[in-house]
Amino acid sequence: MSFNEKLQTLRKNKGLSQETLAEIIGVSRQAVAKWEVGHSFPDLDKLILLSDFFRVSIDKLVKTSNDSCSKECENNIEYEVSEELIDFLIKAKKSGYAGKGIETISSRPCSHDFQYSEGYLKYIDTYIGGEKFAGEEALWIENTPFWSMNYIGRITSEGFSGDFLKEVLLLVPKDKPYRGPLSYQKGDYIYHCFINGKFDWFQGLEEIFYSGTKVYECIFHGGLIK
Repeated sequence: MSFNEKLQTLRKNKGLSQETLAEIIGVSRQAVAKWEVGHSFPDLDKLILLSDFFRVSIDKLVKTSNDSCSKECENNIEYEVSEELIDFLIKAKKSGYAGKGIETISSRPCSHDFQYSEGYLKYIDTYIGGEKFAGEEALWIENTPFWSMNYIGRITSEGFSGDFLKEVLLLVPKDKPYRGPLSYQKGDYIYHCFINGKFDWFQGLEEIFYSGTKVYECIFHGGLIK
């Protein structure tokens, strides 16, 4: 499979339009269209963004291959999504940023890191930035990567309240254990969370409005690791 075929397949598997992918990568829709028909090839910086977004190495992304999966992928141990695991994830989320938990040693320059473990389960949340930020939450079972969620967000206007966001994130629902509830309001603050997909593969958007003005937005996506 060639690069343009892989890109088109990866994009469609995520349920994204060419326009949406272009916005995420920071190019025009026409550029994505040309990549997918093989009329042009992305620069290295765009390849890195595509590799990070689709969680595929640059080597596998650009190398022509008929293999749909590596031997390492075939040999991975498979675990099931259990109630115990979801309960652990929710508890871990509440112990970190949302619960004003204690940060651990930075795993990357200037990163903020939170860790939580119980027996054979481990959770790590690491993010960089402030008013504009990006990060990843991930779960391990017996030190085997199992699930991950990436997010990127920003403050869009005055009036944003970090305390309100933390309050919302403490209300993470069990049936959609990603960010906050579908809707929450307190005073002049309103929170909305839109989600498409299930635990194994999902995308979402959360927004906060203050007195009718959007003051915050965050895009997130994730799924099972295999």
